Amino acid sequence: VQLQASGGGLVQAGDSLSLSCADSGRIVKHYALGWSRQAPGKERQFVAAISWSGSSTLYADSVKGRFTISRDNANNSVYLQRNSLKPEDTGAYYCAASIHLRDSDYGYDYWGQGTLVTVSS
Repeated sequence: VQLQASGGGLVQAGDSLSLSCADSGRIVKHYALGWSRQAPGKERQFVAAISWSGSSTLYADSVKGRFTISRDNANNSVYLQRNSLKPEDTGAYYCAASIHLRDSDYGYDYWGQGTLVTVSS
């Protein structure tokens, strides 16, 4: 599994931005996938996760109703659609793969490089 996140950038509060993460190893379809983020000076925190089939999703309370995680197994990719962005959504966003669906950022088997998102007020 070789994960690479993309789609970060500078946006304004209230904007929408979608992140993508692709697996060049092309086996991620067998794994649950998740997104975590790390704000400057803070610990990494769980954002969202999706089962290997896409039938189950989990979200952190802080993003429920604003973020949507989805996946495309045919393209070995996972996405994070983020709406109504807030300055506190700023941080480096990482995608990760795990055998099991997880509601935390612990226990993942593989991590990708992050993509930086900055939300200005």
